[in-house]
Amino acid sequence: MEARYDEHARERVVPEPPKRVEAPERLAFERDRARVVHAASFRRLAAKTQVVGPQSDDFVRNRLTHSLEVAQIARDLSRALGTHPDITETAALAHDLGHPPFGHNGERALAALAADCGGFEGNAQTLRLLTRLEAKTTDAGLNLTRATLDACTKYPWGPEAAKDGKFGVYDDDRPAFDWVRRGAPAGRRCVEAQVMDLADDVAYSVHDVEDGIVAGKIDLTRLDEAGVWETLRSWYDPDATDDALDAVLARLRSVGSWPAASYDGRRAGLAALKNLTSDLIGRFCGAVQQATFAASQGPFVRYAADLVVPEETWAEITVLKAVAAHYVMQDATRVALQVRQRDLLAELVAALLRDEGTDLDEAFAEDWKQARDDAARTRVVIDQVASLTDASAVAWHRRLVVTGSENP
Repeated sequence: MEARYDEHARERVVPEPPKRVEAPERLAFERDRARVVHAASFRRLAAKTQVVGPQSDDFVRNRLTHSLEVAQIARDLSRALGTHPDITETAALAHDLGHPPFGHNGERALAALAADCGGFEGNAQTLRLLTRLEAKTTDAGLNLTRATLDACTKYPWGPEAAKDGKFGVYDDDRPAFDWVRRGAPAGRRCVEAQVMDLADDVAYSVHDVEDGIVAGKIDLTRLDEAGVWETLRSWYDPDATDDALDAVLARLRSVGSWPAASYDGRRAGLAALKNLTSDLIGRFCGAVQQATFAASQGPFVRYAADLVVPEETWAEITVLKAVAAHYVMQDATRVALQVRQRDLLAELVAALLRDEGTDLDEAFAEDWKQARDDAARTRVVIDQVASLTDASAVAWHRRLVVTGSENP
């Protein structure tokens, strides 16, 4: 399968001759996957918020478990399509590396704090990590292949072309981005990135609902359709009508494993819930596979074809997202907590800037010394804070802000 990808796709910024080792030589894309799995930023995902904070419950997903589930879905769909599974799996494993503490709430906070140095966006931060901040080679981050880095690029454009605030590269990472995108159609994602993105949508649409059910916040037998539809229009599709959404929900309820009774926490109930999540994932991926094959004979490699997501499938995914958003993400306790989290990050960034790099980790302290102006120094502080886990952000805040204010 790797033969479908030419030398251009397998190229690395820093050439790497084969290593002289006794173990079997790994293929290029296998090496990429291993590098992401062994990266420090990948390990930190275990202590970063997915929807509910990772310290709140042993069952709920964190960014690491979510990434592993996205990787499994991406690999299976990729194999079915004939796309290289190592590339799409690596992209899925890496897709959330750039997320800061406190999930999307932290992302919004850092975006505001980084307004004067080019903003903050989790996907752009992922590219920065893979090509600069993670240490495998001095000048190229993990030094991944072009095809793998391109698959990790969910939004192949900069902040000047941001869509709904989403973009994939900061201005000072343009050289790396331009190398990755050399020869690629402007603004178009490769099919491997499309598979990764769909796997992400499928995973969190289904699994966020599952987590909400187990947490006692969602009961699929007693949905407040009117409230969910208002959330859906507010968050995702302002033009969606009640009749159309009712029809989508009716299709979902026709899935054989859709619950007829409320979740009770027993093993039988958990098994039934797992059957539902499996059936929904299979339903969505099967529909996409069928539509994609119907639209093209492939090969499904790089820019030779595109993934096709039927409108009905996308509508079903969106309804599940809205259920989670309505019952979990808009919970009053969660909203109040998010305000405190944003304040914490703002105070932490201010303290690190005030102390002029003296409290930064060694790698970031070196970046601070090399920064040419205030904007560059702010970016270094943003990089440091984005690297923290939820718990370490709280600990740093306690040390630098709370304790520091008590001992001026």
